[in-house]
Amino acid sequence: MSEQGYDPRTGKPVGEPVESTSDSGVDAVASAAAAAFEAWSARSAAERAAVLEQVADALDAESELLVATADGETALGVPRLTTELKRTTDQLRLFGEVLREGSFAEATIDSPNPDTVPPRPDLRRVLRPLGTVAVFSASNFPFAFSVAGGDTASALAAGCPVVVKAHPSHPGTSRETGRVVTAALRAAGAPEGLFGVVHGTEAGVALVRHPAVRAVGFTGSTAGGRALFDLANSRPDPIPFYGELGSVNPTVVLPGAAAHTPDEVATGFAGSLVLGVGQFCTSPGLLFAPASLLEPLAAAVSGAAGGPMLNERMSGAYRSGVDELAASGLVTPAATGSKPEGGYGVEPRLFSVPIGVFAENTEKLTEEHFGPAAIVVTYTEVDELLAVLPTLPGSLTATVHSSPGEHAVAGRVAEVLRHVAGRLIFNGWPTGVAVAWGTHHGGPWPSTTNPLHTSVGATSIRRWLAPVTYQSWPEDLLPAELRDANPLGVPRRRDGVLGTA
Repeated sequence: MSEQGYDPRTGKPVGEPVESTSDSGVDAVASAAAAAFEAWSARSAAERAAVLEQVADALDAESELLVATADGETALGVPRLTTELKRTTDQLRLFGEVLREGSFAEATIDSPNPDTVPPRPDLRRVLRPLGTVAVFSASNFPFAFSVAGGDTASALAAGCPVVVKAHPSHPGTSRETGRVVTAALRAAGAPEGLFGVVHGTEAGVALVRHPAVRAVGFTGSTAGGRALFDLANSRPDPIPFYGELGSVNPTVVLPGAAAHTPDEVATGFAGSLVLGVGQFCTSPGLLFAPASLLEPLAAAVSGAAGGPMLNERMSGAYRSGVDELAASGLVTPAATGSKPEGGYGVEPRLFSVPIGVFAENTEKLTEEHFGPAAIVVTYTEVDELLAVLPTLPGSLTATVHSSPGEHAVAGRVAEVLRHVAGRLIFNGWPTGVAVAWGTHHGGPWPSTTNPLHTSVGATSIRRWLAPVTYQSWPEDLLPAELRDANPLGVPRRRDGVLGTA
């Protein structure tokens, strides 16, 4: 069997098909990765940083080919893909900074104290890499969440080998990106087998089951992620599964913001909704607003254009999902935008529902419709809003739009929403996730399988590390981060005090 790329603008095949990986092929790649683990994890943080930066340079050097290939398979456009590839290489460089800074290791030292009860021995704790990580590429980000994306970058930075399961929507892009990364790692002197790519649905299942794999990173649908999550936990030796799944990303517009800046809010919402044809994990699919805002929202969405979705299955699922929603009798169609002819093109859709009806049908009306569709929930009193918000499913983001005089109310809303989402946005829009130290891209189920962790930003490295405590070991046998002299100069906590001592 093989995976064939298709041009979403036309629905026609593009590029050469890529052969699916057999079970024996998965075994060979995963075993080679496991064999590379000892040598790679023994490299110093600074050495791993230099390798990641060489990979970033290699990807930048082949940007023209990579972007053209991805555009043919995703129709996301050269400007968007050029920016996304730059984000991808910046992620690799960020982890170079993370490695050199050193606090990711969470080095901790407790000096012996015979006077405590029980007596305390010399205890030194540090985070160490888990082993081979399986990474599942996302459909909607062929670079930043795929072969060389954030999961791969953070796992390699942690000292873990990586095996990527390529996404079938962009097999050619995955093959070319994998070629560049493999060549760059080899040129940088990384261990052979440190990185590999497999193709095909069955290859993904075999990868999660493989005994050499010690953790999994996934970005995709709730159904697919849940199936793999269950598989990872049903192994004889269950392993961590970090999945980013579905998210409706609620937005609350308070009465003052609706009254004072209606056109600004409506235009911003429509722009965020249709960005990337709504194929962002942070697309604002649910908006709570006074009824007075419905008219400008509808006008903005009516004037917005859709586009081709990433593949035929997604396009079909979007159409059937919004048609079913429209026929449910629960919502009122509010606006329909335009769409291109042919291929996998879809149009933006906007629906409305009173908050009372929404409250009685929350489960049905909070299903994610991946694409440029949203529901406006109209409310009158803030108190009825505060009663409904805690019932929302977990999301990656939640947003509040407030006028200057409503900050007290905005704070009350935020206090509720912090239990629902991992990132709270004020007077902005959720699409676009900064790659930074302070980023948290996670949230309660079903947005992720573990709300403690992020798949974007510096702390995403924490997923691929586990603590080890060294009790009463001699200095020369300790990891460098735990030696008294602190030869790496990393931040660490000694006897409860954070510093570099």
